[in-house]
Amino acid sequence: MNIRLARVDDLMGMQACNLQNLPENYTLKYYLYHALTWPQLSYVAEEDGKIVGYILAKMEEDVQEGDEPHGHVTSISVLRSYRRLGLAKRLMIQSQEAMATVYKAAYVSLHVRKSNRAALGLYRDTLGFTVKDIEKGYYADGEDAYAMRLSLKDLAR
Repeated sequence: MNIRLARVDDLMGMQACNLQNLPENYTLKYYLYHALTWPQLSYVAEEDGKIVGYILAKMEEDVQEGDEPHGHVTSISVLRSYRRLGLAKRLMIQSQEAMATVYKAAYVSLHVRKSNRAALGLYRDTLGFTVKDIEKGYYADGEDAYAMRLSLKDLAR
């Protein structure tokens, strides 16, 4: 299993992975915007040339006065038959390290459905994220989201 930086020619495979797994879907243009604006932050997991997982990440553009620069995980997904192999953790760590070293991000944020126990386990228990807030009705179907955050200060070089 290979983890590497995402390229423009990976975007269709990333989108296919997203469509197969997640209810939150994005246009190809949105993937392209991430790939061209923050090329060091999105990664893919591939096996035999097939995209089996990805992380789509960015630096937050609307930084409030007094807030530090920070990254945001827009989307992460691993195909069902490739789960429980540590791919999501590896994708997250690669992106977090790039946020800290390339963009000097102080922390990374993400949103996760309150009902997504597997993702919560990864973010909170494995990676050390903490819940900062609950965003009511964040998702299109009305489900609430946990707004989570992880300090990257230990990764900054």
